Amino acid sequence: MPAPRNEPVKLTKAYIDKVSPPAEGYEVHWDAMVKGYGLRVAPSGKRVFIATGRVKGKQITFTVGPFGELTEQEGREKARAVLQRMREGVDPRDERKQEKAAKVSLRTVAETYIDRPQLKQSSKDAIMRHVLTTLAPWKDKPIASITEDACRQRYRKLARHGLDGKRAAGSPGQANQAFSVLRALINFAMRRYKRADGTPVIANNPVASLKDDWVQLKPRTDRIPDEKVGEVWAKLNEWRGEAYTRDRLAGIDLVMFLMLTGCRLNEAASLMWEQVNLDDGSIFLPDPKNRNSVTLPLSTQAIELLKTRQRVEGSPFVFTTWSAAGYIRSPRDLMLKVSEVAGEHVTPHSLRRTFVTIGIASCGIDFYKVELLTNHIPHASVTAVHYLETSNLRYLRRETQSISDWIEGQAAMATGANVVPLHAGATNKDIEKSAKGSTSIH
Repeated sequence: MPAPRNEPVKLTKAYIDKVSPPAEGYEVHWDAMVKGYGLRVAPSGKRVFIATGRVKGKQITFTVGPFGELTEQEGREKARAVLQRMREGVDPRDERKQEKAAKVSLRTVAETYIDRPQLKQSSKDAIMRHVLTTLAPWKDKPIASITEDACRQRYRKLARHGLDGKRAAGSPGQANQAFSVLRALINFAMRRYKRADGTPVIANNPVASLKDDWVQLKPRTDRIPDEKVGEVWAKLNEWRGEAYTRDRLAGIDLVMFLMLTGCRLNEAASLMWEQVNLDDGSIFLPDPKNRNSVTLPLSTQAIELLKTRQRVEGSPFVFTTWSAAGYIRSPRDLMLKVSEVAGEHVTPHSLRRTFVTIGIASCGIDFYKVELLTNHIPHASVTAVHYLETSNLRYLRRETQSISDWIEGQAAMATGANVVPLHAGATNKDIEKSAKGSTSIH
């Protein structure tokens, strides 16, 4: 607590300049002209003007400002205004917090929000991408200034006409993603910026006003049709046998691995050899999307695929390429060829849906087992959540093997062959020769 002076004095510049700092604690020199206005002096010699009064029966002390930035007269006038607000029942600390919150930009809130260890880097990148592109008109404006009407106008423009305003079909998916990000950032700001009584400075989230405008997108169901799975698998084997560049072979092997495991693209693409146990026939994903680290069993086909992968000296990755990342990020060109064979647009995530559909519809595997194999923890019951083994899935090896066998069986029927084995692809010597010479893709 301050050690108050017994006799108030007129705080003048001359008086303040002569004040000696206390040896410890701090001392308050009260002004004789304005009751509740004083000068607080710290042992360091720092001098700060303060105002002390009561708000709704509770005594509070408010820092008016430091001497030097404010003259003694400016400090006195600000203190008068603050003390009057206190008598009216207004806590000046709330007003200061509101002023601070009113100035914090959307970009600043986003940077604070993503500076948390629980967020994955991909999530951080997606948030900042939306702040700097789809929400760019607001990125340097106070987040508290974003209104419901502004949200409606911006959302409708994105959903109906796209980011550049020229997209005939609009970009409802991007609009939904962007405003989901904005909603999360404003909710974060509401939790972060509070009044002295604990209530949020930002009272309402303006994104909530989009309830009637929000476009309900149809769930994506794209996958390789059942009748085309065999043909696609046979073509991938054919292309694998003809591949003579590292990137080409890595892309083909990655797509085949996705079909055999149902893994997410990023988790499979960045797979390292230290995560692979060929003797045990499993892979370990330490930090997947849902943060549930998991060991997944591999089928004999997936094991053979990895055994015939070309290990590159100095690279820790399974699907190594010459790119800056060191591994395949997205086999776009190859997916176009796969789409041609499948007769439908196919993405890497479509392969995950294909794996799920084959497991449930064609192999008769229980839904919860397929969920586990795709690292989705079932939430249907307390037993599933708390008693199922969800981290070590080696006990589901028979299920993952049946999916791979079905795929291979479909390929055999598509080609009229009894067996469609995995080809070894190019040798290390072939790849080295190709790297030194032509880099064309066969």
